Amino acid sequence: MFGPIAVAMAQVASLAATNYSVDVPMSAPAAKPDWADEFDAKRIDAAKWRFDTSRNKQGWFNNEKQYYAADRAENARIEGGALVIEARRERLSTKRDWGGQDYSSAKLVSRRAYGYGYYEVRAKLPCGRGTWPAIWLLPSTGTWPDQGEIDLMEMVGWQANVVHATPHSGLFNHTKGTQRGAEVTVPTACREFHLYQLDWRPDAITIGVDGRGYMRVANDQPGGLGAWPFVRPYNLILNVAVGGDWGGAKGVDDTVLPQRMTIDYVRYWAR
Repeated sequence: MFGPIAVAMAQVASLAATNYSVDVPMSAPAAKPDWADEFDAKRIDAAKWRFDTSRNKQGWFNNEKQYYAADRAENARIEGGALVIEARRERLSTKRDWGGQDYSSAKLVSRRAYGYGYYEVRAKLPCGRGTWPAIWLLPSTGTWPDQGEIDLMEMVGWQANVVHATPHSGLFNHTKGTQRGAEVTVPTACREFHLYQLDWRPDAITIGVDGRGYMRVANDQPGGLGAWPFVRPYNLILNVAVGGDWGGAKGVDDTVLPQRMTIDYVRYWAR
């Protein structure tokens, strides 16, 4: 989802990466997950998730246009045994930290940080032009991109059904034009649930959909932590942004809002 740095519009065409494509099998461990949220309670579990509203007043990174609401059912709720994150066209001007945004949404961050292991998120994505759903991992401290970021799934609504996987580091990121990643077309990403999967190991990061890994980045480059900062636990993040340098590269279609990302479950197996 890109860390705290905005990119120029001239870079939009190069934000995606296809240079680390693979086609390999992936499967979740047979054992019970070490941590999971099946979203079968009545409310979002505050012991597992917090709402990130930290930049509402000054505006979010990448020139995104949303206000992230905290514990507001219109934007984040449990519905039918699933988590719904919904982006809406509305101005929440009565909120004390409102920064003039024309859109609302939600951003959930796991309370705990997790590291090496297998992650699986069963989700159905929004596809309206201007939406930017993401499932990603980021450390709680340190500067971006030096401390790393793992984008398990990103999709921009103007390129519906094309999902992207990208690990960012100090030496390999979109601001330098050196990003490592891949994309795959999931024709029913907006209509059906799919499994978005991450296998994070000390020697490689593999990301896939529905049991097929389509991106793999190995820990085989010089540069130390500049090339491979993925050595400590990261928090898992779920959000739907609106607009931004990539998500809004072709504008925002207000007529398609509200749009939602629906997540059936999140599961993690430690290694």
